[in-house]
Amino acid sequence: MFILVCYDVETLTKEGKRRLRKVAKLCESYGQRVQHSIFECKMDKALYLTFENKILSIINIKTDSLRIYILDEDSIRKIKNFGIANIIDYEEPLIL
Repeated sequence: MFILVCYDVETLTKEGKRRLRKVAKLCESYGQRVQHSIFECKMDKALYLTFENKILSIINIKTDSLRIYILDEDSIRKIKNFGIANIIDYEEPLIL
């Protein structure tokens, strides 16, 4: 499954700043950053459920915002990108 993770974490407090770092680090371990607080991730259902439980244990639902979009193949093909993109397509051959 292909998911898009978008978040806003309150950073007015030390606790909020700590949550922001933890959310970003977690997302980096599951996918790739495409914008400051937006990650694209590919994972199977079991891994997704693990990811969802972990991220929900970090955020504060009273002050933070988390949106997870699960995209189907048709939606993925319709993604358009303009401007700078340092996104790696892991489905294509990787030449170093």
